[in-house]
Amino acid sequence: MELRNVQRVYLVGIGGIGMSGLARYFAHLGCIVCGYDKTPTNLTDDLCNEGIQITFEDNCENIPKTFRNVDEGTLIIYTPAIPKDSEILNFFQRKGFTLYKRSQVLGLISKGRFTIGVAGTHGKTTTSCMVAHILKDSGTDCSAFLGGIASNYQTNVLFGNNDIVVVEADEYDRSFLTLYPDIAIVTSMDADHLDIYGDHSQLTESFRLYASQIKPGGTLINRKGLPLENGFTYSITETAQAMAQNIRVEAGDFYFDFVSGDVIIENIKLGIAGLHNIENAVAASKVGLLLGVSSDAIKSALGSFKGVKRRFEYIVKTAEHIYIDDYAHHPEELRAAISSIKKLYPNKKLTTIFQPHLYTRTRDFVEGFAEVLDMSDEVLLLDIYPARELPIEGVTSAIILDLMKLENRQIISKEAVIEKVTSEQPELLLTVGAGDIDQLVQPLKSALQNV
Repeated sequence: MELRNVQRVYLVGIGGIGMSGLARYFAHLGCIVCGYDKTPTNLTDDLCNEGIQITFEDNCENIPKTFRNVDEGTLIIYTPAIPKDSEILNFFQRKGFTLYKRSQVLGLISKGRFTIGVAGTHGKTTTSCMVAHILKDSGTDCSAFLGGIASNYQTNVLFGNNDIVVVEADEYDRSFLTLYPDIAIVTSMDADHLDIYGDHSQLTESFRLYASQIKPGGTLINRKGLPLENGFTYSITETAQAMAQNIRVEAGDFYFDFVSGDVIIENIKLGIAGLHNIENAVAASKVGLLLGVSSDAIKSALGSFKGVKRRFEYIVKTAEHIYIDDYAHHPEELRAAISSIKKLYPNKKLTTIFQPHLYTRTRDFVEGFAEVLDMSDEVLLLDIYPARELPIEGVTSAIILDLMKLENRQIISKEAVIEKVTSEQPELLLTVGAGDIDQLVQPLKSALQNV
């Protein structure tokens, strides 16, 4: 596939965060862009408002005529999350189209460009957004394909005037093995996606393969302690080649000093909260230094960084209520979110609303979820969000609840949780999960603000 010949792009699963970024990219290039997804969301609404035609019915009759014949000007992109029996997906297969995964197209786009790939079972979205913001804010510039909506830019794709591209490198379905970065960051390698990999060792091997694909003369930047070789290490908890020191909270804001060899950047105020985000900032800062960004410009960019939608995002921040929403769906992500909130607000009662994501993930990490959720003062568990999976017998939110030691815990419906928050008005509220829990954010905000 020669991307310069592409005139029409159809995306099967266009509403996904990575797929929607590609839709915006090709629309920016002037291509005709259409797509299908199962349900409308705020993101698909935005795409429609940008002139992209989307159908929400899996019916091949809804495919525009211009996409019905195979030619070199038509590109069909799909996400592995689409069911194999999708009528639209099968239409393109029967017609003889070559179908490309999102990751393959990212590989084609980044080929021949200076690529910064950010990988990790968690931390990659915020870190990639930080890297992009440091490069944009400093005037170095870049393009970027991000796994979340960067709050500074209100989009998940950025366009630059040079050949630098920042790419979130996704380990799901081994997608990141289509990338050959000049700089590769690996933030974490915890067990996840075991429905794909089978066991942790296979996941670890995939990350090693990703790291081995760095271009000659390139740089691996990995968190200290990960089982990778020849990488430049970073940490906030132990001695590494790049570190955060003197970490502190002042008036609700996180501050730290960046130290790497002879480079010391003092009193960095991070624009977003969270100890885990300081660690992400250390990795992003190192990338900035490698690309010639000055210490002062890095410090300024981190201070103006507004974060990513649904990554430790403040929804309400008043004297009466603090409400934070986070995408966390793995025990270690939950631990990072809850630990940061407890550090920021040690004297407030924390109510956590959690929606487990995937039956397999709930089954595989049930002990971890129970342990971490016990760090809260009150836990309200929603039913499991199935995403691409069919139910597994005996796997429900109750298996987490049963292992928890916290007394103040319960399973609750979405409707009941809004009523409970309306009546009890918790002073410190956290919603976490990667399913459709985001649809509760505005109702819960209204409940706290009595709107």
